[in-house]
Amino acid sequence: MKHFLRADRLSEYLAVAILLGSVAGCGASSVEEKSEAPVAAPVNMVSGDISTDYESPVQLPGTLVDQLGFKTDSDKMVIFKGTDLEGDFFVKNLDTGDVVYTGQVQSYGRSGDEEYCAARFTEFKEPGRYCIYTDTLGESYSFTIKENLYDELLSSACKRYYINRCGTSLSEENAGKNAHSACHTAMAHLKEDPQTELDATGGWHMDSQGDRDAALGSRIAEELLIAYELNPESYTDDSGIPESGNGVPDILDEIRYEVDWLLKMQDPKTGGEYGAALTTGSEDEDVFARPVVVTPVSMEATISFASMMARFSYFYQKYDSSYATTCLRAADKAFTCFLNNQKAEDSSGAFKAAAQLYRATGSDTYVEVLDSFFAGKDFMDKFHEDENIFLGAVTYISTSQPVDMERCSVIMKALMKEAEDIAKESSEEVFKVAEPENPGDFEKMLDDMRCLSITNHIIYNHEYTTIIENHAHYMLGMNPEAVNYLTDDTERTYADAGRSGVMHDPQQDALLILMLGGVK
Repeated sequence: MKHFLRADRLSEYLAVAILLGSVAGCGASSVEEKSEAPVAAPVNMVSGDISTDYESPVQLPGTLVDQLGFKTDSDKMVIFKGTDLEGDFFVKNLDTGDVVYTGQVQSYGRSGDEEYCAARFTEFKEPGRYCIYTDTLGESYSFTIKENLYDELLSSACKRYYINRCGTSLSEENAGKNAHSACHTAMAHLKEDPQTELDATGGWHMDSQGDRDAALGSRIAEELLIAYELNPESYTDDSGIPESGNGVPDILDEIRYEVDWLLKMQDPKTGGEYGAALTTGSEDEDVFARPVVVTPVSMEATISFASMMARFSYFYQKYDSSYATTCLRAADKAFTCFLNNQKAEDSSGAFKAAAQLYRATGSDTYVEVLDSFFAGKDFMDKFHEDENIFLGAVTYISTSQPVDMERCSVIMKALMKEAEDIAKESSEEVFKVAEPENPGDFEKMLDDMRCLSITNHIIYNHEYTTIIENHAHYMLGMNPEAVNYLTDDTERTYADAGRSGVMHDPQQDALLILMLGGVK
């Protein structure tokens, strides 16, 4: 089930692209009352405090591998520190102690101030647990080769949102050590009118204070919807949440939990979305029992809500048409509220929301907004710089509603060029990724993998799949620090390095899920 581009339109867009020379917001912040520091790890997603200014002294291996491992039929690479290596490297079976594969170092390169060698052992496909060693550098950390390598990893990434649910008890059966009784169940009060009560229960905690943010929650839910749209077969109905087994993919069940809260956060009179539900009270007070205040309606939250709800309604129709229709009406009401308070061109979020609502309804009302953005001389510049324009444009070429074919061809060409640039930059680096400026900061890398995943979905390219896997390898330990930034159960993880893992950041976790869905 592919929704991003219809096959008949794809051929037409590509034909035009070849002729053209193809190549393979605004409004108050919803958390303005809080610090602008990066989102902290959710309170019930982290066990213990992680220091970020101390790294235990440890002797790192000179042989770098993905500590999770490799799929049996995928490309397999190993990186060696230094360039004076000669002779062979060996793959050793850790259960038997036998050397099962011998290979030779093949290439040399530099990353930052360090020099490296690289080699491949792609043809070795025997499932098992291994390490790699050389006579000069010794052994690597252990890794596994198996077919369904990413299944558990993807499930764990998705489960983070269940663990972060607010307003409900989490059972030990489903949440393990993160089990707890229901939190923040009392009525909230409007910040601007403390006498007014509001049911703001539900949603996902976004930080260690148990705060919930409507704009951020909408963006995260939309990333998860894109992940489902690209690879629906990757998401099961048996991940171990209360809704498992109900006939709906668990990822959509989880999104619906957030949608339920976002609907409560919509002002029924104006259609505007309240910005956030923030905990208050003393720091000595149990964070789960603190009172909650709801911040004023935010235009950023309102337009983000409109876009996500329209996208959600589009995919949820087959599971619950009545609920999906409720969501679509809420999206339209929020969009109208936004236009009553701001000009569409003042926020690129209006373009993305209009694209989603047009795909869902076919209404000319949204076409007018889309056309106003397309008419801008800098539209294609914004396509490469603004994720709202990028995602809105991709939605535009995906719809079954009437569209401008020439406009779609230009977008397709730009999308393919963007993907090719990412592929070229990655292929030229030692680790086969464009390394982050700061260790552990994967925001740009994950954004790039979203672009490559979308393009790979439309026009499958094995090279793109390999590049996406290389980025997973990098985050799982094949990096200069030999740190696994994704899980906490291998020999050297983010906790050992005094850093926070990717899954503890709800926004990066959503992009990780999108990336893993395409290589699972």
